Amino acid sequence: MSEITPKQQFVSLISNAKKILLLSHENPDADAIGSLLGLLIVLRRLKKEAIAICPDDLPSNLQFLPFASMLKKDLENQDLVINIDCGNVALDKLGYKMEDHTLKIVVKTLQGSLKKENLSVFLTAEDYDVVIVLDAPDLERISYFYQEHPELFYRSVVVNIDHHPTNTYFGKVNLVDLTATSTSEILIGLIEALEKEEKLIDKAVAHCLLAGIIGDTGSFQNSNTTPKSLTCAAQLLAAGADQQQIVQNLFKTKSLSTLRLWGRVLQQIQEDRQLRFVLGRANKTDFQESNAKEEEISGVIDELLRSLPDYDLVILLSEKEKGVAGSLRAINPTVDCLEIAKTFGGGGHRGAAGFLVKEGSIEEVAQQVVAKVREYQAKRLGLNLVPNSTPPVISSEKPTS
Repeated sequence: MSEITPKQQFVSLISNAKKILLLSHENPDADAIGSLLGLLIVLRRLKKEAIAICPDDLPSNLQFLPFASMLKKDLENQDLVINIDCGNVALDKLGYKMEDHTLKIVVKTLQGSLKKENLSVFLTAEDYDVVIVLDAPDLERISYFYQEHPELFYRSVVVNIDHHPTNTYFGKVNLVDLTATSTSEILIGLIEALEKEEKLIDKAVAHCLLAGIIGDTGSFQNSNTTPKSLTCAAQLLAAGADQQQIVQNLFKTKSLSTLRLWGRVLQQIQEDRQLRFVLGRANKTDFQESNAKEEEISGVIDELLRSLPDYDLVILLSEKEKGVAGSLRAINPTVDCLEIAKTFGGGGHRGAAGFLVKEGSIEEVAQQVVAKVREYQAKRLGLNLVPNSTPPVISSEKPTS
């Protein structure tokens, strides 16, 4: 008797589940949001009690997607649990009272006393039959949720749907396709497997999934574009997806704050012609003076820097609330961005990768990244680096006019 496949397991789980939770990574991109919404719409149509969590504000260029308002920032109806380690303390009474909209809980003891360190507080969420994690190679990428609700991952069946080569296969059911351009592409076959009588990929679902594919392939201009991705795109277009609207929102609509921010990045470009790479950066001052949000930096590397001729590799560093984020893009297809990103605890693909360094200034991180890239490129190009020849990193201070 043949073993049941992961796809068959997925279909069985969804068919039997009542409550389903959908998650994706922090700082979501088009593939994360497109796959979340596309699957959420399908599950709701199948009469499942499904919820999708997105802790970050939805990027402005993704707000056009249908049913985006259905995304939640956190679980609702959570219970607050207060644990008190009483040890040998004898309790007398437990009571509570409201004072000026503040709940005060009073614990009286007969013998001994309680200390603050005996107290712990946490939120507990209702149970879900299935937790589906989309477009995240490991649980670290959903730490915002996993750290707050670890019990859910033990009480529920975890399904891992992803396309990244660094995936750790953390789910009970793992649907990981390294040949897929995006998680949205993987979902097409999975949704079709859920179909019985009616088609589930309608105009809204197709629009969300095509946005994910277009986002991860750079509108089919990146080297990860495959014949299958083009076939999938054609299928979604036939189902009613609007390619022009997606491209317009993802790549052609820019706010004034975004343009100001990109201008400041271009003003600080560092290049190494011998080792054929370019480094751009944006610190907190750049965001503040441009009146730009963190997510507005993402397009500059794909839409401007990546088109530079005569270079093999582009790096963009941006100073964010949680640390210094790095993005790498290969202009030359023989460059392995993932190898470099792994040095800094990151992940991604050969042609596009990223990382987050939580400690250190952007200047310190830039020095480390430049040193690593120079080492990588020198080895790749067969060049000998002169000791202490690392060029100084351009300061974050703006040049005077």
